[in-house]
Amino acid sequence: MKNLLFVLVFFSLLVSCQQDTSTYAKIETSYGDIVVRLYDSTPLHRDNFIKLANDGFYDGLLFHRVINNFMIQGGDPNSKDATADQFLGGGGPGYTIEAEIGAIHLKGALAAARTQNPEKRSSGSQFYIVHGTQQTEEMLRSVEQMKGIRYTDEQRALYMEKGGTPNLDMDYTVFGEVVSGIEVVDRIAQVQTGPNDRPVEDVRMAVRILDNYRR
Repeated sequence: MKNLLFVLVFFSLLVSCQQDTSTYAKIETSYGDIVVRLYDSTPLHRDNFIKLANDGFYDGLLFHRVINNFMIQGGDPNSKDATADQFLGGGGPGYTIEAEIGAIHLKGALAAARTQNPEKRSSGSQFYIVHGTQQTEEMLRSVEQMKGIRYTDEQRALYMEKGGTPNLDMDYTVFGEVVSGIEVVDRIAQVQTGPNDRPVEDVRMAVRILDNYRR
């Protein structure tokens, strides 16, 4: 009996230690919901995204830039009441975020958009989700030569299996990943677009931070 009790207590402690403490967010769209996990390795971007979501900052904003086989982008506050011909992509909350570059741009990666700047600081609110394409060994070698980086065997295998946009690696901060709803990303990526890659029919969002999410 004592041995059984010890085993049960040990198992309980093991399960407790393995519990997922990550923060998850749901991006609601008319095409379905996308659930993302925010990385603890990028705390500045994680905490900023949580704050904006809890403040309702993203509610009603557009995915204003959509490029099939590349990415879908949103988070410009100017898009909330934008006219059909209005140029979008320049808005933000009035601040930028220090770069936390490290993770790669696999399909489903959640990353921060930015303007050109030497520190690679991120937009305070604009983000994109990678759609991408499957990569080949030759394509990855080309990126490595161009950027002076070296992918691990695991990263190479993931790019060739899942796809992504490796040409963005080491230039933009990836701060999360899609864990549910990648098919929604696929649907949004394929909508009809007009000038400046803006969807012809508005694709609006709302973002909610999830409590006690279970994958």
